[in-house]
Amino acid sequence: MYKIFIVEDDKTIGNVLEKHLKTWGWDCRLAEDFSEILLEFAAYAPHLVLMDISLPFYNGYHWCDEIRKISKVPIIFLSSASDNMNVVMAVSMGGDDFIAKPFDLNVLTAKIQAMLRRTYDFSGGTHLLEHKGAILNVDDGTLTYKEEKLELTKNDFRILRILMENKGKIVSRDRLMEELWATDCFVDENTLTVNMTRLRRKLENIGLDQFIRTKKGVGYLIG
Repeated sequence: MYKIFIVEDDKTIGNVLEKHLKTWGWDCRLAEDFSEILLEFAAYAPHLVLMDISLPFYNGYHWCDEIRKISKVPIIFLSSASDNMNVVMAVSMGGDDFIAKPFDLNVLTAKIQAMLRRTYDFSGGTHLLEHKGAILNVDDGTLTYKEEKLELTKNDFRILRILMENKGKIVSRDRLMEELWATDCFVDENTLTVNMTRLRRKLENIGLDQFIRTKKGVGYLIG
């Protein structure tokens, strides 16, 4: 089921959009905290975004630019400001389409269907994992936190992916070692400790202190 993230501060319009799009079998979510759109986006991991331009705190162009730093998910701008300058700005900031308000719901639906078909018929969607503002992009193996983007080694990525997929749960050292070195017959347990220490140092350098916690004698978790 495709997921559509609706970033619209007019609750009436947002509710109408959500109700209509759900009749087409799509899962929809309305933005709630307009100061944290990027985190809501990452937590929901939608296949498509409907983005208003005039929003509280920051406008739609700002959020489109922030989303583009971590994802290529299609973004359709919705706005009553339909002059040429806004259309050009929407496209130059990374938007995929622009629909002027008021719009016909059937036209919007057709555009969404076409966008989803072009984007996902021959490729999967972007896979994001988010925790406390840290966003792990499973597709390109990077971690983004605030304005910092961290390039991860293969083992860094595997450790973070396992822990973030199981956030709030303890992941045993044995399971981590099996996931990291399944093809190696002999791995010193200290190797995991060395990898974990190195990863924690990298996380601390971008402001993520105590992101990974140790349960002595058991394993690790984030939570």
